[in-house]
Amino acid sequence: EKDFLNLAQKSPMRKLIVLFVLVTLFVACDNSRVFEKNYEIKNQTWETGHRLKFEVDITDTISNYNFLLNLRNNEAYPYSNFYFFFHTYFPNGKIAKDTIQCVLADPTGKWFGSQAGDIIDNQILFKYKTQFPMAGKYYFEVEQAMREEKLPSILDVGLRIEYFKQ
Repeated sequence: EKDFLNLAQKSPMRKLIVLFVLVTLFVACDNSRVFEKNYEIKNQTWETGHRLKFEVDITDTISNYNFLLNLRNNEAYPYSNFYFFFHTYFPNGKIAKDTIQCVLADPTGKWFGSQAGDIIDNQILFKYKTQFPMAGKYYFEVEQAMREEKLPSILDVGLRIEYFKQ
């Protein structure tokens, strides 16, 4: 292990290779993830009506799943909460729409997510221990539901679906 780290200190290219290997190992160890995709929000401003679209092919209808919203904002975000619409398009053509509130900070203004500098990363559980009713292609859309046409200080938004583990 020590030799591996010493190798990284010898040249910039080797540092890149070591970083790639470490990231690959970290990602490969995430065996609970079924799906995850994130979108960068243009100009860090999420406009009303701009839906982020996700396509997921589901074959396992027996397992339970958790749905998480990945939300990255900066400290300039003016609210302690976040509302979004979650649209589900089922393989049989049915559509469901949920309105979900996420609390991002406590009453004193302390952010709940992990923070690095002025960037706050949130991974918010919003559907717990859920089963898919049928196999097939599901389409999901996430849309901001705040009362602001142009919601500032939102950097990235994503959807993660993972196996429920007790």
